[in-house]
Amino acid sequence: MAPVLRSLLVRLPIVVGLGLAGLVASAAEARAQDDASTPVARVKYDGGGDWYSDEESLRELFAFARQHTLLDVTPQEEAVELTTDKLFTFPYLYLTGHGNVTFSETEADRLRRYLRQGGFLHIDDNYGLDEHIRPELEKVFPDKKLVEVPFDHSIYTTPYDFSDGLPKIHEHDGEAPKGYGYFDDHGRLMVFYTVETDLGDGWEPAPVHSNPPEKRRAALRMGTNILVYTMTH
Repeated sequence: MAPVLRSLLVRLPIVVGLGLAGLVASAAEARAQDDASTPVARVKYDGGGDWYSDEESLRELFAFARQHTLLDVTPQEEAVELTTDKLFTFPYLYLTGHGNVTFSETEADRLRRYLRQGGFLHIDDNYGLDEHIRPELEKVFPDKKLVEVPFDHSIYTTPYDFSDGLPKIHEHDGEAPKGYGYFDDHGRLMVFYTVETDLGDGWEPAPVHSNPPEKRRAALRMGTNILVYTMTH
């Protein structure tokens, strides 16, 4: 996404001492520039996987971010296919599911162009996605390696401190949660892939998965970190 667009979309967080001074002079100035909310999209993919899973998760995350920061994200995500030109209007894409996902050559090419032009993709394994998504990501970036994102990266530290890594939300295989990524040539994180955590489950309304309040709060805070990173880089 173009830097000008991102400058219109960013809103400074207000509740946790951030080091974001200088990104936007003030929330009032940001809103004066553009009153529109930041659009976010969920990727609708082929292959038979449930791309629509955790249906209320993003709405809950956006509500939390709007309450606790000045990020003016849209109240509701849209669904987008990688073949549509509307893809390039979203600064943040979210992809989740339990099973199969496939990208055609055209979809892989378009996703690669979207990411290299400044877009961001968060993939959240809802258990069962991992074995399917990794080969598809290799289609997108055959010349790059999926690497673990270091814990001192700003996606783990701003605005909330997750300097020990991702919170563990869902049991999955009982392993430690991991955050993997692809970086562009300038060091910007283009793809953030969360495994063995299932943040989307934690974003869902509390009664859906019966997560304890502290676990749900951790998931929402980590999701807010991802949104803040997306809108400021």
